[in-house]
Amino acid sequence: MEYTNLGRTGLSVSRLCLGTMNFGPKTTEPDSFAIMDRAIEHGINFFDTANVYGWKLGEGITENIIGRWIAQGGGRREKIVLATKVYGKMQDWPNGQGLSARHIIAEANASLRRLQTDYIDLYQMHHISRSTPWEEIWQAMEVLVAQGKVLYIGSSNFAGWHIAAAQESARRRNFLGLVAEQCIYNLMARTVELEVLPAARQYGLGIIPWSPLHGGLLSGALAKLAAGAAGRSGEGRSASDLEKHRASIEAFEKLAAELGADPANVALAWLLAQEGVTAPIIGPRTLEQLDGALGALDLKLEDETLTRLDELFPPVGNGGPGPEAWAW
Repeated sequence: MEYTNLGRTGLSVSRLCLGTMNFGPKTTEPDSFAIMDRAIEHGINFFDTANVYGWKLGEGITENIIGRWIAQGGGRREKIVLATKVYGKMQDWPNGQGLSARHIIAEANASLRRLQTDYIDLYQMHHISRSTPWEEIWQAMEVLVAQGKVLYIGSSNFAGWHIAAAQESARRRNFLGLVAEQCIYNLMARTVELEVLPAARQYGLGIIPWSPLHGGLLSGALAKLAAGAAGRSGEGRSASDLEKHRASIEAFEKLAAELGADPANVALAWLLAQEGVTAPIIGPRTLEQLDGALGALDLKLEDETLTRLDELFPPVGNGGPGPEAWAW
């Protein structure tokens, strides 16, 4: 396993992050336990979850599964860097969601109970709150850090200017502020290259891409469809996107075959080659999917391959950050 620092911190995390969103809704608790144990065997020490995962209002199903896994002992908690999130709706009352100080502190305590731990390594704001001032947000986070309940703060789905506003506000308070941004980023979704990635690099935030395979479309969707095993990539919006981008995806799968690599690992290796990316989030539903993802760490893409991938999945505008991407 390869490790890197999380953003500008001294915290070491694996180059692949175990996403747990499937635990409960799609993966049984015993299978979830097996996946987490196998992840540790592989050296993956970075686990990501959220209070809303499980998708039953207020139940925190996925966090509870992780908590019961941690409670087995064996050094499980000490071996992992545990990330969770706050913002989503957890109650049908006015203060049951968002980033008010009340909600942040209440949900941190609730997550700690469900996760059966004394501290959260990385506490992430799941979305931006346009109605809560940064002074209130940082005051609440400072309380949690001072109490030892939270060690680092991250964001998710922020715009570049949100990162700048957050960091300048934290700087005025002599507070560390954000250390990571979790955003959708993959070969088919490159908008964050315009402003989010440049802002993250400027302020020393690690990038944690979610949906690195774009809903399965970059995991060999056409080959799986032909074999009758398309999974998510053959359903709903993914199916529509598959038809819309069929030519590019077909060429991508052909390129992966030429490299002798799994398409999913090519997509992950591309992300790992991007400046500032800490760890793509993999969300395996099975042990086989987890084991297979490890191949991305051994796949080093040549410049010629990276250029070809840019041709198949062009960046926004002229490529790179704004304003050059659209104005020069």
